[in-house]
Amino acid sequence: MTIKAVDVARMDDRPLWVEISGNEAWWDEPRPHEGGRRCVVRRTADGRIEDVLPAGWNARNRVMEYGGRSWRAHRGRLIFTEWTDGRLYVCSPGGDPVPLTPPDEAHYADLVVRDDEVWCVREIGGGPGGGQDAERVVERDIVAVPLDGSPLRSVIKSHHFLMNPRISPDGRQIAYIGWNHPDMPWDATELCVAPIEGGPHRVVVGGAATVQAEWRDADSLYAVTDPTGWWNIHLVGLDGTTRNLTPLALEFGDAPWKIGSTFFAVSDGRIVAMYGTADERRMGVLDRPPGPRGASIRDIAGDHTFWAPTLSADGANVVGVAASPHRPYEVVRIDLGGPDEGGGTREVLSAPKALPPAGLLPVPEPVTVDGVHAHLYPPPAEETGRPAPYVLFVHGGPTGSVAPVLDLEVAYFTSRGIGVVRVNYGGSTGYGRAYRERLRHNWGVVDVRDCETVARWLLRTGRAEKVAIRGGSAGGWTSLAALTHSDVFCGAVSFYGISDPEGWETHDFESRYLEGLIGPLPETRQRYLDRSPIRHAAAASGPALLMHGLEDAVVYPSQSERFAAALAEHGGRWAYLTFPGEQHGWRREETIVAALEAELAFYGLIFGFPTPEVPPLTLQEGR
Repeated sequence: MTIKAVDVARMDDRPLWVEISGNEAWWDEPRPHEGGRRCVVRRTADGRIEDVLPAGWNARNRVMEYGGRSWRAHRGRLIFTEWTDGRLYVCSPGGDPVPLTPPDEAHYADLVVRDDEVWCVREIGGGPGGGQDAERVVERDIVAVPLDGSPLRSVIKSHHFLMNPRISPDGRQIAYIGWNHPDMPWDATELCVAPIEGGPHRVVVGGAATVQAEWRDADSLYAVTDPTGWWNIHLVGLDGTTRNLTPLALEFGDAPWKIGSTFFAVSDGRIVAMYGTADERRMGVLDRPPGPRGASIRDIAGDHTFWAPTLSADGANVVGVAASPHRPYEVVRIDLGGPDEGGGTREVLSAPKALPPAGLLPVPEPVTVDGVHAHLYPPPAEETGRPAPYVLFVHGGPTGSVAPVLDLEVAYFTSRGIGVVRVNYGGSTGYGRAYRERLRHNWGVVDVRDCETVARWLLRTGRAEKVAIRGGSAGGWTSLAALTHSDVFCGAVSFYGISDPEGWETHDFESRYLEGLIGPLPETRQRYLDRSPIRHAAAASGPALLMHGLEDAVVYPSQSERFAAALAEHGGRWAYLTFPGEQHGWRREETIVAALEAELAFYGLIFGFPTPEVPPLTLQEGR
């Protein structure tokens, strides 16, 4: 028995945002079978789960291209951003959405509601093409949008990038996080406070990467920031004084690729926070007032071992999204109990997902190979002691990580006897700033070397007979760079990957990213040339499968096309598949199925086993 591609597609992705609204819990969920839209649902007090967003509407946005917090529940109504036009809308469950913003080129994200206004980040000039045309200016500000349809007003315009608007309890000040090129938000940001009625802002935390802040009272905030090299929770006074409440070598935050992430929530004077590493991210509550050595953390995670960066808290109730090696991501409610009570009772709110038989689901094994973190998913065939074909999964980002949780995409291959190892190479989040910055100016070197280290370990220990490599976006870059700069991989699969960094034209958010990953141009141009897979296609150690969405505005399809042309010129082998209507990442059921089946057919060719259950794949051959 094996897992089908359609099973993977129908469990793909997870809820991005959750919220407690009165006695209801709201969340969004992916709908690959509905064209890839995101639908907002609610669980009512009597336990029913029902759609709030009408059919055909899509609660997404493309602010900073990756988007951000796209909806809020407010007094029984839904406020959301619509993917197709970028506007803000409001609707009652079962009713028609009504626009709150004008039909212009603006997009909105990172929504919070205060009284009868939505406060959020507005972006003008972003989206496809933003940041690639020197004459196209991208602007962002924080705006207040009245729910009665009155004209919006601009409140903050201080940095090129903005996130985390928060109104103080007395309504007199706004806190927010800003940063400017060439920094990324995990490099350096500024936590700022400004009068709500206008006036200059003050920087209360600078020189570190602050990724979330919430008001404690009118005179102080809690903030996740990393001056110690770890994202810890700090108490920040408006005079700029700070105190670390969680002085641990653990992460209480992560890279904010989507603005609006909530790594902690405050309720009834308590802080509920996710914390740990990329190997395990628990949930804990800080019950007691912090003492000289910080706060006391009470673990409440239960058997969920990895929590996503979205939380909502109200009184003793907390709602979040969590998974484990044995459970997919699901919406979970926790009852904290009183400060002196044990609490921690849990209830899964989302509808149960149909899982394959347990025997088809591999259990990840965290391993560290010469300082490189990885998660190993052995196939059932390993029980016989025979080496198996292995695929090394490379995560995107590259400033990101992969969690050891149940993943049907992995199980799709292990159920067919193909082992999987997922590598958190140097540069990954979850292990502190020092590990994250191993990649600084070394993208295409450290990531490739770390993946090669793990692959050679698999071969040396007799686990693997052959190793292929695959990844999407930045993971596609590492896969192609490893194929052309190492002889250990017998083939590579790249989804919407970068193949020529010097020629990478992208959106505004990442338009200066490579300065930190490789170096500034033109001063370090030789590094770009030395590491480019396109320029080293003649050294490819095996064939490549390239796949790209034709509406990708993060990595243009030309990146895959040019690598295919380079292989053709140098006698290499490849296949190139495109998907109309897809952007940077697969969202439609039919795309997910087609991509997985093509990948399996590719492995059948390079590992040498038949794949009659999927359409055949033909490799092109260069001259």
